[in-house]
Amino acid sequence: MQHPSETVQRSLILLKPDALNRGLIGEIIHRFERVGLKIAGLKMVWSTEEIAKKHYTEDLAERRGEHIRQLMVNMLTSGPVVAMVLEGVEAVEVVRKMVGETEPKSAAPGTIRGDFAHLSFKHADSKGSGVFNLIHASGNPEEAETEIDVWFSEDEVQNFDPEYIKRTII
Repeated sequence: MQHPSETVQRSLILLKPDALNRGLIGEIIHRFERVGLKIAGLKMVWSTEEIAKKHYTEDLAERRGEHIRQLMVNMLTSGPVVAMVLEGVEAVEVVRKMVGETEPKSAAPGTIRGDFAHLSFKHADSKGSGVFNLIHASGNPEEAETEIDVWFSEDEVQNFDPEYIKRTII
């Protein structure tokens, strides 16, 4: 479901339950729109454990342990999430920069996590929970394609080019 251009990409973004609980949906979406990224898909869902395990794959369990994977699944299923597909020039890298480091306390000011979160891995470990870090963003274009397919059916991702995109990036 990727865009036909080599430089225009799609990325999956999940606004996690803590972002919704804190009322940050509009602020976060505004940041993505402000840099010119296009919303190609958007919905609010309550993730099932099955979907969360498809998202947090067994690869995560191999790298960080099944216990960590289960904590992340528990976190993702603890409330509704907003799933988004963003599209733009090298969108995966742009979004990752905007989101900031995975550990909120290490995220730079000006990033989403740096501006709105401060928790640490150590704190999450002490509470026996996954890290509530507001947002997930695909790590690379291949991961984005796989993740988009987990959260969206083909007819839920729109192919349209607003006039400003036609003038600037296509």
